[in-house]
Amino acid sequence: MDEVFKALADPTRRNLLDELFREDGQTLSMLEERFSMSRFGVMKHLRQLEEAGLVVTRRRGREKLHFLNPVPIRLIHDRWVSKYSEPWVAGLSEIKERLEKEMEKVYEIFIKTTPERLWEAIVDPEIRAKYNFGAAVNSDWMVGSPISVDVAKHDVHLGEGEVLEVDPPRRLVHTMECLWDDDVRAEGSTRVTWEIREVGDSCHLTLTHDQLREGANSQIFGGWPMILSGLKTWLESGELLTTPGSLMYA
Repeated sequence: MDEVFKALADPTRRNLLDELFREDGQTLSMLEERFSMSRFGVMKHLRQLEEAGLVVTRRRGREKLHFLNPVPIRLIHDRWVSKYSEPWVAGLSEIKERLEKEMEKVYEIFIKTTPERLWEAIVDPEIRAKYNFGAAVNSDWMVGSPISVDVAKHDVHLGEGEVLEVDPPRRLVHTMECLWDDDVRAEGSTRVTWEIREVGDSCHLTLTHDQLREGANSQIFGGWPMILSGLKTWLESGELLTTPGSLMYA
């Protein structure tokens, strides 16, 4: 967390995050045009944001794209902010954080656990419900099999999809179609990729949500930081988050 606070302490780095919040997946050249400093200066600030886990990069052909990773900020919120906040404050924050233009979202998080235990937490419906707003994700996790997202005790069907790739405990790819209201239902099917890489006694989890239309409703991807924060909290401590969003269907 010290690296995150240090990175956020600089106004230029905060402005870089704001710029990626406005338009994700930008190249260094695109970001350089928006700041009155040298290319090297922008690179230096981006490097510090990467080291803090606040920015994630992806190669696409010859281009290196930079994506905002809000998970570390979500962890700070869950640890130091949410316990002092009333539910209505969180609701106002969610409205403010809605994005207008998104094609792809990339999230990264380090969790002190084994790949096998992390994989189980992703595919086991009872465990998944602990950090997934109370919703279980049901499937036999075979390629071509259906996925159903449900809250059984409230008889709520939130979404569905299809398994595209399975390589336990390293990679899982599936489609996702949100169904909880007409607005998200209109967005159609998108794709979610889970990638697990073992690093020492921990796992590096990368979640990529793509095939989003430009201007897609942020409800279909805005919950990932809270979900991943809850996943990390449960695996490392056995405790459940009590933020308002986490208790949505509890």
